[in-house]
Amino acid sequence: MTDRKDLIYPAPLREGDKIAICSPAGLIAPEKVEAAADVLRDQGWRVEIMPHTFGEHGSFSGTADERFADLSNALLDPEVKAIICSRGGYGVVHILDRLNKLDLRSNAKWIAGFSDISALHALMAVNGIASLHSSMAAHIMLGADDQDNADMFAILRGERPAYTFDGHNFDRCGVATGKLLGGNVAVLAELISTPYDIIRPGTILFVEDIAEPIYKIERILYQLKLSGVLEHLNGLIVGQFTDYKPDSNFNDMYEMIRDATAPYDYPVAFNAPIGHVDHNIPLIESAPVTLKVSSTGRNSLIFHRGAPGGKS
Repeated sequence: MTDRKDLIYPAPLREGDKIAICSPAGLIAPEKVEAAADVLRDQGWRVEIMPHTFGEHGSFSGTADERFADLSNALLDPEVKAIICSRGGYGVVHILDRLNKLDLRSNAKWIAGFSDISALHALMAVNGIASLHSSMAAHIMLGADDQDNADMFAILRGERPAYTFDGHNFDRCGVATGKLLGGNVAVLAELISTPYDIIRPGTILFVEDIAEPIYKIERILYQLKLSGVLEHLNGLIVGQFTDYKPDSNFNDMYEMIRDATAPYDYPVAFNAPIGHVDHNIPLIESAPVTLKVSSTGRNSLIFHRGAPGGKS
């Protein structure tokens, strides 16, 4: 991963700015996108739904060429200020190298989404551009009264969030500062030892996943352990792991993660509202943050504008 000291935050969105919606991975029901677009228009933004957003090519929204065309055109359009991915699924990896050849920094814009979109966040991170791990069409369509949507729209307008969330019995208390990076852990693991590997020492890492067996997540953590990365994180935020079953070794995912990180002294916050759940707080990838894991049972994550710091 290329470290750039000059992190770019895309420009805040103003009234009348244009947002592009595209489907860089899985296919999606058009009515969800149309409903989400109406919510964005109600916020005062113009919306362009890219040509292949409603396409179908196997499980994908289009061929790799079609998906690349939509995303690259949106990235290079000077009028587009933000790109919202309609959904995740699988497929971003097909177009990652071609996207990396584009001039992403001259007219940097927000990319928003989660799940398989974690690969796009990794792309933006290695190019020194902040991005938004956040709701996609199926949640945005719920409207601006939803708190996660309201927080997402505030970030797009230039605000920096500060969150508090409930603690967990497995929490390891402490305070850490650093660059926040992460997302879907299975997607990020596939990028290890590639130019898009963002799981690096010194970061505050956040992870979540869906429908992955406990042993597979443990295998990823052991890969990070054996490579020396897991030991040297500044902090860890464990989001929601859903749609899995207990196995012969562990009753739940949190129990396994607790044991895997037990030798280390950095703060770990479990049960954070991040992932494939109704309450999925928007996070600014690559931003400097302070994580406070408290014995009071209330943890906090504060976003800053300055340079990332260290562990305390």
